[in-house]
Amino acid sequence: MNAPVVFGSGQGDRHRPGGAERLLVCDLTQSYSPSAGGGISTYLREKRDYVLRETPHRLVQIVPGPEDRVTVDGRHIFVEVGADPVRGSPDYRFILRVGAVRRILAAYRPDLIESLCPWVLPWAAIDHRRRFPGTAMVAGYRTDFPNAHVLRVGRRLFPEGIARGFRWLSLGYAKITYREFDWVYALGEEARATLAGMGLARTSVLPLGVDTRRFTPARRDPVYRGELGLGGDGPLLIYAGRLDHEKSADLLVAMFRQLPPALGAAMVMVGDGKLRAPLMAAARGLPIAFPGFEPDRDRLARALASSDIYVSAMANETFGVSVLEAQASGLPVVGVASGAMPARVPAGLGLLGPVDDPAAMAVNVQALWAGDHRDMARAARARVEQGFSWAATFDRLFGEIYPAALARAAGRVRVDRREIA
Repeated sequence: MNAPVVFGSGQGDRHRPGGAERLLVCDLTQSYSPSAGGGISTYLREKRDYVLRETPHRLVQIVPGPEDRVTVDGRHIFVEVGADPVRGSPDYRFILRVGAVRRILAAYRPDLIESLCPWVLPWAAIDHRRRFPGTAMVAGYRTDFPNAHVLRVGRRLFPEGIARGFRWLSLGYAKITYREFDWVYALGEEARATLAGMGLARTSVLPLGVDTRRFTPARRDPVYRGELGLGGDGPLLIYAGRLDHEKSADLLVAMFRQLPPALGAAMVMVGDGKLRAPLMAAARGLPIAFPGFEPDRDRLARALASSDIYVSAMANETFGVSVLEAQASGLPVVGVASGAMPARVPAGLGLLGPVDDPAAMAVNVQALWAGDHRDMARAARARVEQGFSWAATFDRLFGEIYPAALARAAGRVRVDRREIA
């Protein structure tokens, strides 16, 4: 059921389910787009399916949208808060109406809030917790934003010293913000070490998953390359994700220019973003296709399985769901030795090179194609099957991380009651 609403009317579901067996869980994020994919959008969708299939809980997911709207589907409540598009990334919106978010939280009174992004909205959750101390608070440190966002942008606008100063300030902001949460999870040990450097001890690692039934080598289609209008008999490289500076999508085109024509390579860049039009212009005359964002997950699985090598130049990847989906599809990976990439691509599953070095990446593409890329493809698929599943992700979230946060929230309430007495 879809219904436009005006938040702040004081109306809403104020019933809080009793007992520890049935919770009202709330996801809160800016990083959602119905038309641009992204790791958090995938996480929200997979979590919804898990909650409805495997648990008795109810789930409220609060995201930005074109207008205020609530969609109720049984135990799943999807709340869109009207927000303007992000300049330069029109597929994403940014909620500035923090008061509207506070009113939604007060109306639903979730037992637990999971904050999935660092900007603005965590403080709406913190404010709610201060009014309702029994609310458990979990944060996902899903992006190394002091480096991936602040330092990267700062280096383009300011001298190195000033850029690093802004990074230092953002680390301070992160410490102040995340210490307010009962529990914080990172997506890998490197990011967890960053949290430890901020003095945060209540942390866990939460590996994400992949749908191995959807992303499989069995979806390989020999006509896919021709459908894109791409010739050549060499490797078909593929990248799937946002086409923007954060993802270093421009370096992939620079890398492709350095591949010898005799290799017979072609490349498809699946996604949208602020760099799509400039990259299409820069790649004119090259065998590179830009089909845009693919909203159909089955068609994305076909695209991956029908390619030969997955490429990514992103240096600050915190987990790499797109890399896992490529590996599940039977692809070796050529990437950079930074962020979470070494954990996703150990020896035998691909080749990693230095950051911001398209020439080295081109050399690795050629070396991989000339080597044991078929063995790598089989090993990549086997590793994902053995070690990564969404069921394991959410079993850990609901079985370990949420109970730890709920226990700390319960202790906070007991302390408050003693102080009142």
